[in-house]
Amino acid sequence: MEALALERKAEQNRELRERLLQLKKERNAIILAHYYQRDEIQEVADFRGDSFLLAQKAAATDADVIVFCGVHFMGESAKILAPNKTVLVPDERAGCPMADMVNPNGLRELKAKHPDAKVVTYINSSADVKAETDICCTSSNAIKVVNSVDADEIIWCPDKNLGHYVSQFTDKKMIIWEGYCNTHDMLTVKDVVEMRAKHPNAQFVVHPECRPEVVEMADFVGSTTGILKYCKESDCKEFIVGTEDGTGYQLRLDSPDKTFHFASKFLVCPNMKVNNLKKVVRALETMQPEIYVPEDVANKARLSLERMLQVK
Repeated sequence: MEALALERKAEQNRELRERLLQLKKERNAIILAHYYQRDEIQEVADFRGDSFLLAQKAAATDADVIVFCGVHFMGESAKILAPNKTVLVPDERAGCPMADMVNPNGLRELKAKHPDAKVVTYINSSADVKAETDICCTSSNAIKVVNSVDADEIIWCPDKNLGHYVSQFTDKKMIIWEGYCNTHDMLTVKDVVEMRAKHPNAQFVVHPECRPEVVEMADFVGSTTGILKYCKESDCKEFIVGTEDGTGYQLRLDSPDKTFHFASKFLVCPNMKVNNLKKVVRALETMQPEIYVPEDVANKARLSLERMLQVK
């Protein structure tokens, strides 16, 4: 019975992929997929990447339609950078709890308390928050962005763990918002100690959204793209991975001769995993759900994203 169910699933996926190719051609569409998406989505994506790479692709594409397979704020960022494009998301319920931990009113109040500070906001944030921001960043370029800002004080939001990590690489005073990624923040020192005992020859690679005490244990700290690059180029053949388990698709693709153990079974973002191949096809069939960002909000938010893209 199990073999028959797997065969039916494989046949269904083949049909969905064929339908998707047809729809992409009809709509002049591209599929952008974050590294945390299900394998079945990453397999059909035109571009796989972290938030920074996908923001660049959204800004540069010639396609008329962007299907953004990630969470809601990523679709908003694509719409802000490509306002004349139609931006679809497979499931509008794919939100980001960390992005919801900061709101425009709270940020405005903090800005009023620190009038000389500039606001650096992690791209994992709503369009409304980006509109209150001087410059955005991703985990790939956060240190460069903070050090590029012409101010001695930085209001950083919303991720306190990434903010703590960045603060170690700058002389600027950082006023850090108390947000966090539910998935990365679950990883504990105990988890890592247990995994290292099971896999003594493995290196531990970790995302800076994890807790500071976990990050301190790492052999390598970096963004999703940074982790992928490090594992691909490293002479080590075995890794304990401290980031969302969707990265396993690209890790295995890049290094089929290497072994990857995720540091916890809880490193799964339920919001990212809401999307599936069937929903991607349905989005292009119905041209829904479509992302809208009010023009006044988009114009302000675009400045913060464009400034980020200009940082070298």
